[in-house]
Amino acid sequence: MRSALARRGGAPALDQVIALDAECRALRTGVEERRAESTRIAKEIGQARKQGVDVPADREAEARALREATSADEDRLRAAEEQRDAVLLSLPNLAQDDAPDGGEDDGRELRVVGEIPTFPDGAKDHVEIAEAFGGLDLERAARTSGARFAYLLGPMVRLQMALVSWAVDLLADEGFTPVIPPVLVREEALIGTGFFPADRSAVYATADDDLFLVGTSEVPLAALHQDEILSEDDLPLRYAGISSCFRREAGAAGRDTRGIFRVHQFDKVEMFSFTTPEQSDDEHQRILAIEERILGELGIPYRVVDIAVGDLGASAARKFDCEAWMPGQERYREVTSCSNCTDYQGRRLKARTKRGKETIPVHTLNGTAVAVGRTLIAILENHQRPDGSVVVPECLRPFGAPEVLGKG
Repeated sequence: MRSALARRGGAPALDQVIALDAECRALRTGVEERRAESTRIAKEIGQARKQGVDVPADREAEARALREATSADEDRLRAAEEQRDAVLLSLPNLAQDDAPDGGEDDGRELRVVGEIPTFPDGAKDHVEIAEAFGGLDLERAARTSGARFAYLLGPMVRLQMALVSWAVDLLADEGFTPVIPPVLVREEALIGTGFFPADRSAVYATADDDLFLVGTSEVPLAALHQDEILSEDDLPLRYAGISSCFRREAGAAGRDTRGIFRVHQFDKVEMFSFTTPEQSDDEHQRILAIEERILGELGIPYRVVDIAVGDLGASAARKFDCEAWMPGQERYREVTSCSNCTDYQGRRLKARTKRGKETIPVHTLNGTAVAVGRTLIAILENHQRPDGSVVVPECLRPFGAPEVLGKG
């Protein structure tokens, strides 16, 4: 475990956990010994009283003092266990052996798919395109809510609704049950999925209730089977969450401030699977293939990146990103990701399956089907025409999207 955590840059908390656990074990031994002694003396005193024998006052005092010392030790043990468990929660998942080493810029490019479009007169970015046909208003959104918010209007709304409906239909055909989950959750759900304590600064908290706005429907989907024992015959269980998502983006000051690439509120269609340990690697590839199918049918050029260990989130053992070509930025940018969290979330959420006499944690996986805002950007910028109009991908038209946005 130490060497596995070293690949993530080290985890000093591991030594702290070991030291705290040693303290807990010592305290527990002391508590058990005192309890046994206290029980022995209590029985001795009780038996003497039954026989009509006077119990010396100093013996009564000794029993009382022992009970008080035992109670004090129990309090110390509880405090030590709480401290140990709090530190234990900060440890990340162990990366899979095949994940590349390194940090943020060390991901391994697996493949590049699609032809990058050319624009002789230069490519417009999504803000210029959408504002021209009245589909986007950032100025009024900033006045209403502050930076990193947007009004989508008219044809952009139709495009978003078509995109979501098409994605949900596609996922239903792939065996995913559509779910509209709650987007306010208790702290246990964020701890269970590994977002707390690591990403607490990115999460919006309500002032008067112990509830938090989710940054992804992965959180309520994972908690759907919290504290449950699932039948192995039913696995894998697959869900497609449709929700708004909220992120403070506290650590992203000054990054991607133009347009709707990095905003505080956005919509997403998320895939989530519960599997056996033996199924999870195949399920990971299956989710990635669906993400690639979606980008392919939308006609968006992309590349697939195997994310380096040092850039994995706390819960992920392996993660693949799909990065779409963004002509307005002239580079690939992440639009979807899919992670195998192995048994990390299953253990924390107590989502289990029974195998013979043994109960084991299930494996969990998540993957973005459609991050709506970023996918809209990719559609607008890759399918723009010289007159400023945009040809909408054919797959979205039966779901209410117009054939052309803009002048046409």
